[in-house]
Amino acid sequence: MSAITGTEVRNYDGSIVAVPQQLARPETLEELQAVLADSGAYPSPVRAVGSYHSLTPCASSDGTVVSLERMKRVVGIDREAMTFTAEAGLEMIEANRILREQGLQFMLNIEIGNMTLGSAACCQTKDALDGVEHGQVNSYVTCIKWVSPSGGLEEASETRNPELLPLIRSSYGLAGVVYEVTFRIKPLEIVKFDYELYPTEELTQDLVTQVIDSNEAMVAWTIGNTTVLQTRNSATELNHEWLAEGRQFGWNFLGSFTSHLGRAATGGTRLSHVTDELSFGMQLGFYRLISKAGGFTLHDPDKMVDYSKTPRFARYAFTFWAFPRDEWVVNLKDYVAWRDDYQRRHDFGCNLPLGSYFIKKDTSSLLSYTYDGDIISIDPIHAPGERGQAEWDSFLREFNDWAYARGGIPLLNQSPFVTRAHVEAAFGERWQTLCEWLRSVDPEQRMVNEFFADLLV
Repeated sequence: MSAITGTEVRNYDGSIVAVPQQLARPETLEELQAVLADSGAYPSPVRAVGSYHSLTPCASSDGTVVSLERMKRVVGIDREAMTFTAEAGLEMIEANRILREQGLQFMLNIEIGNMTLGSAACCQTKDALDGVEHGQVNSYVTCIKWVSPSGGLEEASETRNPELLPLIRSSYGLAGVVYEVTFRIKPLEIVKFDYELYPTEELTQDLVTQVIDSNEAMVAWTIGNTTVLQTRNSATELNHEWLAEGRQFGWNFLGSFTSHLGRAATGGTRLSHVTDELSFGMQLGFYRLISKAGGFTLHDPDKMVDYSKTPRFARYAFTFWAFPRDEWVVNLKDYVAWRDDYQRRHDFGCNLPLGSYFIKKDTSSLLSYTYDGDIISIDPIHAPGERGQAEWDSFLREFNDWAYARGGIPLLNQSPFVTRAHVEAAFGERWQTLCEWLRSVDPEQRMVNEFFADLLV
């Protein structure tokens, strides 16, 4: 087994850096078990890491980090049961390429395609453009196998220990390291995206409800004072699919790159706001073009974005807070007012669109942010660049206060600077239940890093 000492482990955008004593890269289940069982050679805390697209230090450790990049074998595709089973290190986008060769796809194709299957199984995710039934990837996981903190083998499925599924889906690797996962799949589909633009001030909750009720799924993008409602529905043939490639290029490179370039060219001065406005105008122009073209279609898995080759200067960051669906328009308008006030006070504004995901009620996971009902999120997105991280961090902390005061629900892997007060208010007794279960399966806290130690009760 490959193990490296003193190697930096960075998250996707480089905002989080850890230097573990051991970076273990097991190739077999037995080697993975040996890591968990040997606390002398592999000191605590032990944290598993996938592509580390997380924006919090949930996978960081100064003890042992376990990368499953060498455990990505496909175990089997069952066409009768319509399931796909593979090792946890396989990325979603890699798995989808394998499935597509057989005319198959995941039930939910998350846009960040580099998420590994293991992370998808035990962390919370979001996807509004595929969430016809559920918008969280682990809701479609039917079996999870993991190595316990002491090195034993554990399993939860719809037929074996089913009561553990909601717990392990919310475990964030705190119950051990997931090594094999089974997902529900379906035949390859074509979907259609449509776009309608509205002045944000003219949005009403009735309009948003009508859009939701009239389509399979919806996500919104707020750019300046304009909100774009993007809807998704099933289709039977491809049309204007070249626009889908433009959308991929925009998220994978162009949008963030132009934002970085503008900030670099202006030195972070007030001129940077001018370049941001020019970038926003280009993006709105693209959305108007798509709207006038009548939308476009694509094969459903093609909505995934592969960020593995995106240069660092074209990467962006984000945060996520969920709010009750029926309160979204009020909260969105309040956010826009708060955003503008923040910019006046601090001379800072996000240089990428605000995302808002509509996701249906779902109790499959104990920490589901839609456990109590449908939500629409408010997700600031920003490309801070090398010199702008401190400004972005300050914005995030104040935004957390704003969202917390309105009863928002954060994600432990996608909401930077989340605190115990945020978590306890969002999940209440469910958080207590999860903490009690984690204490029972890991009494020595082998998997608990500093980030989670501050959150667990």
